[in-house]
Amino acid sequence: METVAQIPKYNLNEEQERKLILREYRSLLRSLKLKLKPGDKRLLRIAFEMSVEAHKTMRRKSGEPYILHPIAVAKICVEEIGLGVRSSICALLHDTVEDTDVTLDDIEREFGGEITRIVDGLTKISNVIDINASQQAENFKKILLTLTDDPRVILIKLADRLHNMRTMDSMKREKQLKIASETVYVYAPLAHRMGLYNIKTELEDLSMKYMEPEIYKDIAQKLAETKRERTKYINEFIRPLKEKLEKNNFNFEIQGRPKSIHSISNKIKKKGVSFEEVYDLFAIRIILDSPVEREKEDCWKVYSIITDAYSPSPERLRDWLSSPKANGYEALHTTVMGPKGKWVEVQIRTKRMNEIAEKGLAAHWKYKEGASDESRFDKWFQQIREMISSQETDSIDFLQDFKTSFLTEEIYVYTPKGDVKMMPVGSTALDFAFAIHSAIGVKTIGAKVNHKLVPISHVLRSGDQVEIITSSKQKPSEDWLTFVVTAKARGRIKDALKEEKKIVADEGKYTVQRKLEGMGASMQQSNIDELVQWYKLTSNLELFYQVAVKNIDLKDLKEFKVTGDRIEAPKPVKPVIEHKPENNHQHHNNLKKDAELIIFGESSDKIVYNLANCCKPIPGDDVFGFVTTGKGLTIHRTNCPNATKLMANYGHRVVKTKWAKNKEISFLTGVRIIGMDDVGIVNKITMLISGELRLNIAAITIEAKEGLFEGNIRLYVHDKEELDELVTRLKALEGIDSVERYDTEDIPGY
Repeated sequence: METVAQIPKYNLNEEQERKLILREYRSLLRSLKLKLKPGDKRLLRIAFEMSVEAHKTMRRKSGEPYILHPIAVAKICVEEIGLGVRSSICALLHDTVEDTDVTLDDIEREFGGEITRIVDGLTKISNVIDINASQQAENFKKILLTLTDDPRVILIKLADRLHNMRTMDSMKREKQLKIASETVYVYAPLAHRMGLYNIKTELEDLSMKYMEPEIYKDIAQKLAETKRERTKYINEFIRPLKEKLEKNNFNFEIQGRPKSIHSISNKIKKKGVSFEEVYDLFAIRIILDSPVEREKEDCWKVYSIITDAYSPSPERLRDWLSSPKANGYEALHTTVMGPKGKWVEVQIRTKRMNEIAEKGLAAHWKYKEGASDESRFDKWFQQIREMISSQETDSIDFLQDFKTSFLTEEIYVYTPKGDVKMMPVGSTALDFAFAIHSAIGVKTIGAKVNHKLVPISHVLRSGDQVEIITSSKQKPSEDWLTFVVTAKARGRIKDALKEEKKIVADEGKYTVQRKLEGMGASMQQSNIDELVQWYKLTSNLELFYQVAVKNIDLKDLKEFKVTGDRIEAPKPVKPVIEHKPENNHQHHNNLKKDAELIIFGESSDKIVYNLANCCKPIPGDDVFGFVTTGKGLTIHRTNCPNATKLMANYGHRVVKTKWAKNKEISFLTGVRIIGMDDVGIVNKITMLISGELRLNIAAITIEAKEGLFEGNIRLYVHDKEELDELVTRLKALEGIDSVERYDTEDIPGY
């Protein structure tokens, strides 16, 4: 279903194009004006001309000259990230080596080693083709390898991704979904980790625009409609604060800004509330002009002025002045009760802190003073280097590990001596043990947190002081992997388990050898492969291990044929499996038993498919097809909980999918209803569903408690229109508070 507006057809003649390109280039030079040193203009001009020449025959999907893209990326680098001349040169050249005849030698000749290294890093990111693993995850591994050499690589890559997201309207729907998924899965968290909050927010919003267009449009429209009322409220809220701040001689500015569409949508989903009930639709930001030595003191003074004027929510105070985030972010956040009983978030920061919050890593370096600041990012890069060099896992696992270890918020945990360790949120005592040293991690049997004994799976909180208890008899076990979150701990546990497995497997190897020799066969690799295949295992090690622990008794060997010293497995008889349609679409009155019609691209074929159990799509939902191994095509909703991961990691398996009209098949779905527990309410609901709308009810449960009832109804509908009408009609019934669709597995026992 195409819901995004298309860009008007691009139509400029050659002369107009030339003027447009020059205008954009001059605009870039103006942005760089304060950063230009002697000779810089000439280098920029060479890079610009080299890029124009290299891309002269290329067009973007919208029809515009390709060169406009590298210029736009360079402008984002300068204006929105705060990078300088050398990064602009790299941005102008970032696609040349990959897409054109320009080579790294050409770049080195003109610009020297530093720029060549960065362009090479940017090229490596794009130049990975690995059909078996996820191409995106492989790309990402390459990004990180280059990131640790020069972080400008990742900053330019983020600018490139942001411009692509801003100009994606002309692309095909499935390409939009793939790029949007990658963006929200990897690039937005990475922008956040680099401290680029504005870019992170815009990437999330743009991803949502393509992945959940209906919800995006709905929230954007509601934000636009409430803008006037919001502005009025913000002015009323800040009036008393302004007076007090002026009275105390603060030099400040106050901004009121709406929360991002993506974060509002998350709140609506997580808390199960409507747009109108999201209390903090906007944040107030107070930016102080304070000298560095007085920054903290001034921020706390302003905090006290705010909390004198309005009552704060004690559990909503966030102090990132005392312990800045790992990405350098410093600020004081509090949520207070404003006029008319509305909660308002207030952020207090200085001009310096604000620049770090907006420009992230680039500004952080500008203000770097002494080793403590420097080590924060360097430590992070060092941990990434360690993780990459020790990783043997496949790319998808790597990406998942990276996200949990490096792209989440962090907590600060103390050793018994008072040294601080930065850990991802959700870290356990065992993660902490491995963070101190691998040798300590593998011997850990327990821990003391704030002097109290806790199990190794205990989840730590910021400010905890942790003492690790070890035993020389301890060995890592498989279940450790279920509760550690850091990549270092996971990697070391897997290594230790592998070593342990090898020792046990040696015994199994001897057993296999004895059995084979007893049959007159030898211990050659082809015979081992035959057994591995027969028992459907992944490796020799796995075979020997399973034999050693008596999971496999090798009785099947008497069925094998021996020719010379080689064995041959018996041919399995294939059972006939009858395909039964799942309960998620029922055929009324035994009408057509064939698959629902789906249109792929332009052709209209009957294709057998499964509906994903994780999101239970029905006709009319915005969906995509996903080619699964062994199961054929599975249809998911684009806002399915697993959609982002599937599209980001396996984009090449995503198929464009649209529903065709076919009223003969019904689909199982569910609605959850909450309302006042009134006499006759169940009767009203069932009369509406079965009587008026003539829909088939599969199951119904109603639970009443303290004057409220919650009803869960499973029923069959033909398409989304029918479901939408049902929801609207149910909401109109007296005493009904909320009606929402759910996926049938959300309900216990279903």
